[in-house]
Amino acid sequence: MSWLKRIRRDTVARWIALTIILAMLISLALNGLFIQLAGVWARPPLIETGLLEKAAAVTRVIDAAPASLRGQLAKAATEDGFVVSWHLDRHGLNVPPVDDPISEEGSRILQPLLKSAGGRVEAYEPSDWPEHSADARYMLLIELSDASWLLFSPPTRSWGLDDTPRYLIVILLALISTALVALIATRRLATPLQHFTDGARRFGADFRAPPIEPLGPQEIRQAILAFNAMQAQLQHFIRDRTQMLAAISHDLRAPLTRMRLRGEFIEDAEQQQRLFRDVDEMQAMINSALEFFRDDARLEPATQFDLAELLQTLLDDYRDQGVEIAFNGPLRLVYFGRPLGLKRVMTNLLDNAIKYGSEPVIELMPDAGEVRIKVLDRGPGIPQASLEQVFAPFFRMEGSRNKSTGGVGLGLSAARAIVLEHGGELTLRNRSKGGLEALVVLPVQVG
Repeated sequence: MSWLKRIRRDTVARWIALTIILAMLISLALNGLFIQLAGVWARPPLIETGLLEKAAAVTRVIDAAPASLRGQLAKAATEDGFVVSWHLDRHGLNVPPVDDPISEEGSRILQPLLKSAGGRVEAYEPSDWPEHSADARYMLLIELSDASWLLFSPPTRSWGLDDTPRYLIVILLALISTALVALIATRRLATPLQHFTDGARRFGADFRAPPIEPLGPQEIRQAILAFNAMQAQLQHFIRDRTQMLAAISHDLRAPLTRMRLRGEFIEDAEQQQRLFRDVDEMQAMINSALEFFRDDARLEPATQFDLAELLQTLLDDYRDQGVEIAFNGPLRLVYFGRPLGLKRVMTNLLDNAIKYGSEPVIELMPDAGEVRIKVLDRGPGIPQASLEQVFAPFFRMEGSRNKSTGGVGLGLSAARAIVLEHGGELTLRNRSKGGLEALVVLPVQVG
C-alpha cells in the first residue's frame, strides 16, 4: 500500500503514473475520433461497405426475371447514386482498357452470394481510366446466366485509405498523444529542477545568496530543503570562520609587534637583525595564512567583466615596476566570473614566472565553450614528480625553485581553489625548451 500513498501525494512516481494513464486515454480518444471521422474522410474499401452483398441480391433477382423485365428491374434497383443497368452484351459499355479486369477478391466474395446466378465478375476503379477522364468512376460488371451483363456503379468516392495508411495514422495519433502528455509532465518536473539548478549555481557564485524556494513534487522539494539547510550551515560556518580569523589576526600581530619593539633594545646588532628577520618571516607567514583561509575573493559575487582588459591592467602595473610581460590574445573578451579572484590567480602565476624564471608571457585564447589562459616563462621549471605536489598548502620547493625568494607555499593552492570554484582547472607542465607553462581553463558561463 505504500506505493498507493506515494501516488496520492505530489511525487515523481505520481507524475510518471499519470503520464502513462493520460497518454493511453488520450490515445484511445483520438483513435475513437478517427474512427468516427473515417466514414467521411477515411472511407474503407468498397468490399467493406456492404455494396457487394447488395449487388449480389439484385443480380439474383434480375437473373431470375424474364429478359423483357430486366431493364425495368435494374432501373428500380437504382437509388442514391447506386446506379444499376442491364446490357445484352458488353461491347457498348464504356470500360477502361485494362490488362486484367477480373477482380479476384470481388469474385471470391460474390461467387458464393450469386450461387448460380452469375458468372464472370469485372471490377474497375477511377484510377483505371485515363488521367482527367470524365467517365472515371467505380464500376462492377457481373455476367448473367444468359451472357447478358449487369452494370453497377457505386456512389462516387473522392478517396479512401488502405490498411497501411490507416495503421500509420493510428500509430501517429498514439505518438502525438504520448508526446503531448509527456511534454506537459516533463515541464511540470523540469521547471522545479531548473529552478533548483539556478539556485545552486547562484549559491556557487555568491555564498550570500538567499535560500531556494521549495517547488515541485515532494522529492524535489525535499532535495531543495536539504540544500537550503546545507547552505545555511555553510553560511554560518563562513561567518564564524571570518570572525575567528579576525580575532586570530589581531591576537597574533600584537605579540609580534611587542617582539619588534623589544628588539629595538638589543645592543648586539647581529642578534637584533636575526630577531627582526624571524619576526618579519612570521609576519609574512601569518599574513599569507590568514589571506588564504579568509580569502575574501571567494565571497565576491560573479559578474560580467572584460577579461582581456583585466589582464592588460595587470601588465600595466608590472610595466610601472619595470617588468615587461608579453601579451598574446584579443583586446576584448567578456567573461562571467569573479574579477578580483581571477586577478589574484593571474597575479600569483605572473609573480612566480617573474621570480623563478625569465621572459614571462601571458596568452589569452577564447575557444568553443571555454577560455584558456597560459602563463609562460623561461626558467628551471619543476621536477615532473612535483608538478601536482606544488598545489598542496605550505609546500615549498627545495631544489630548482629557490624558497629564499619569498612565499610560504599557499599561492598556488589559493589560485587552484579559485579556478576550481569557477568550474575550471589549473595545471602546470614543463616546456620542451626549458621553463614552465601554467594553464588556466575556464568554462564560459552565462550571467
